[in-house]
Amino acid sequence: MSTVAVLDYGAGNVRSAVRAVAAAGAEVVLTADRAVIDAADGLLVPGVGAYSAVMTGLKRVGGDDLIRSWHEDQRPLLGICVGLQVFFARGEEHGEKTQGIGLWPGAVTALDAPVVPHMGWSQVSPPRTSQMFDGVAEERFYFVHSYAATEAPENTLVTTATHGGSFVAAVEDGTTWAAQFHPEKSADAGARLLRNWLASFPQAGEERH
Repeated sequence: MSTVAVLDYGAGNVRSAVRAVAAAGAEVVLTADRAVIDAADGLLVPGVGAYSAVMTGLKRVGGDDLIRSWHEDQRPLLGICVGLQVFFARGEEHGEKTQGIGLWPGAVTALDAPVVPHMGWSQVSPPRTSQMFDGVAEERFYFVHSYAATEAPENTLVTTATHGGSFVAAVEDGTTWAAQFHPEKSADAGARLLRNWLASFPQAGEERH
């Protein structure tokens, strides 16, 4: 059974993510302990609330450097909601610009839509070769957000959705995956996506980069 560390940096509402990944078939631990995280097969970065608050929490536990290291070492990494947003270079909220982790260039900005926040079920448009959305390309996923990235990172597989305008709903960058929506709140489609993530992990005997 694969092990997944859910990064504990003070974010709220992470228990549902822990339960969903466990239900998908992994052994899950909520932790900020570097040794425990290093021993895990995958790392999940949850995110709820303001971009700046999430970055403050991540920096407090060294999560920003940890995430960069997992990305560079090509180890399975999944960001959810603001966990996706902080992978970009910066966030812009209420006139405040906050530096992100910077795995990808570009900014997370306010949604340009008649109704904000975007809350509810929306269909996404994944690339044909997406591994993340294997078996669920036509399904709807649950979103709750007022901000989003609109610039697709180069050399990645980008899934889009529409609320007002088009925005980045998910990114697959090698072993780094991220979703603006909440798989753990997206019923059977979200459960299948989490199983797809676990299935992407290197199997026993395969070389870890």
